Amino acid sequence: MVQYEFGLREIETKLTILRDEFQLMHDYNPIEHISSRVKSLDSLADKMRRRGLGLDFDVVREQITDVAGIRITTSFVRDAYRLFDLLTAQADISVREVKDYIRNPKPNGYKSLHVIVEVPVFLSTGPLAVPVEVQFRTIAMDFWASLEHKIYYKYDGQVPDGLLADLKDAADTADELDSRMARLHDELHPSAPSAAVPPSPSPTIHAI
Repeated sequence: MVQYEFGLREIETKLTILRDEFQLMHDYNPIEHISSRVKSLDSLADKMRRRGLGLDFDVVREQITDVAGIRITTSFVRDAYRLFDLLTAQADISVREVKDYIRNPKPNGYKSLHVIVEVPVFLSTGPLAVPVEVQFRTIAMDFWASLEHKIYYKYDGQVPDGLLADLKDAADTADELDSRMARLHDELHPSAPSAAVPPSPSPTIHAI
């Protein structure tokens, strides 16, 4: 499991450098918060059993891509795509998969930009490509997702229909808040790049 911890450190370092550069050299820092985690062995074993997979490490490496995960919280939607571009443009980063739940939200209203990247970790035995899941979302999206997770945990996944409808309404409200705050930002900083949603993303993004 330690290789996932090492891979996570590599991605964290890259993002921390970007954040520090924005703080030191630019008027605006798009990164509000960075959080990370490596799944516990118990959590990983539970996921393998739910998917009917054997508890074999080679199977884990092939089938489970979110053992190491990092989340970047941004102020605006545009920042999520900008940071995605900055991270995945780095020469040692390989993109395995992208799921754009911002432009194509899940039915319950969930929004986030997910990418599975591989980063080389240089061990005494040589380089090893480690997969890391990176999520980009705004503050409003993160607040909604945190609440949704707590509700699903409380009801053990069997959330009443009325509450599901309320969650979807809350997701729509969060989306409207993102749009309104972006417009306010653009009015206050007319010379800065727009905080609105950018044009269609790079062809490397495959919306799921």
